[in-house]
Amino acid sequence: MTSPAERARRGRSAREQVTRTLHGRWTAAADRPDPLDVLERQAADRVVELLPIRYGRMATSPFAFLRGAAAVMAADLAAQPHTGLTVQLCGDAHLLNFGLFASPERALLFDLNDFDETLPGPFEWDVKRLAASTAVAARDNGHGDDHAWRIALAATQAYRLSMRRLAEQGELDVWYQRFDTAEILPLIRESKLRSRVETSLVRARRRTSLQALAKLTETREGRRRIIHDPPLLEPLTASESQVVGEIFREYRSTLPEERHLLLDRYRFVEAARKAVGVGSVGTRCFIVLMTGRDEQDPLFLQIKEAGRSVLEDHLPADSHGHHGQRVVAGQKLLQAAGDIFLGWTTTGPAGRDFYVRQLRDMKGSAVVETMTPDMLRQYAELCGTALARAHARSGDRIAVAGYLGKADTFDRAIADFALHYADQTALDHALLTAAIADGAITATHGI
Repeated sequence: MTSPAERARRGRSAREQVTRTLHGRWTAAADRPDPLDVLERQAADRVVELLPIRYGRMATSPFAFLRGAAAVMAADLAAQPHTGLTVQLCGDAHLLNFGLFASPERALLFDLNDFDETLPGPFEWDVKRLAASTAVAARDNGHGDDHAWRIALAATQAYRLSMRRLAEQGELDVWYQRFDTAEILPLIRESKLRSRVETSLVRARRRTSLQALAKLTETREGRRRIIHDPPLLEPLTASESQVVGEIFREYRSTLPEERHLLLDRYRFVEAARKAVGVGSVGTRCFIVLMTGRDEQDPLFLQIKEAGRSVLEDHLPADSHGHHGQRVVAGQKLLQAAGDIFLGWTTTGPAGRDFYVRQLRDMKGSAVVETMTPDMLRQYAELCGTALARAHARSGDRIAVAGYLGKADTFDRAIADFALHYADQTALDHALLTAAIADGAITATHGI
């Protein structure tokens, strides 16, 4: 077995291929793909009538554009030299893909919460996407570039310091680490942010299937039914109903035996098609209402299409032959605790893959649009710390820590990159809004 000292030397030797200061550079290559072409290619297999919603949501701000443009940034990162220090990447580690959720023991945790793009790859790709998202969010909030740079620096520094701390710990200590919100609150120095976090915790604890029952259903002909709110929430066609039935039966087989027993105690009531997210809009997504003991004992599950990761054009093929399995396996590697109903299906009709999870299980996310610079900085630090913990579970944390080093060289370089990429995002966002204004792209706003 390779010793910790040898692993650390391997990380330091990676600096010979890619110096830490090199990460601070960003200049769009002359042959950079048109970002709108990248988005259009990604949308080719999506539900056509939902695409205007996707573009309308992405057009609202540069930060919204960045959220929906993971494929664009993946191509940009792939065009740069990388360290070769591989971890399980989230693939889309922007600020709003971190959040609150309940562990199986009902503790409220803070962690990564989106894994559609997960794939093994260079650790710095996730760090760069996180840092860029902090800079873009800061600018969108009206904070100057000095604040934006410092917030990106804080996220990266938190990642580096956390990775170095984890490199000194044993395997089980690292594996069992998690960010219980009860432990996070005392670390928040800014009083307004602490107050907002406390409010978010209260709201997250209320976001259960029972709350979803009140929000997403109504009583029709004496029975609970999912409301109709087209185009965001629509009843299934006959063919979609058949698809969902097949998916659900196959999904059950991917659960552990004890979860079969639990799932079988629920009765299927109804399913509907739902539009979700920003970048995900247009992928096939369904919600399923089930009831247990009675109507006041509901379970909402989300069935979401799993397509190719945006990283797959730029990295070696994943070992899983099924995209739903890829997402589930990546989530289990990266998250400290998982959804008890998380599963996947074998390839569905028309060659599509899906994964399944609870729609609401005490989930919550930050509202970054109204954060002050101090709030954004502390939230960015939480995200950087959580990202390091996730990477340490799957990659060689000692080698990564060796590459990062004791000095803030890497931190400052990534902060520089974040500002440069925020400039690029502003240009790309302007291209989208111009294409919408010219009628080249159809967008529906306000949905």
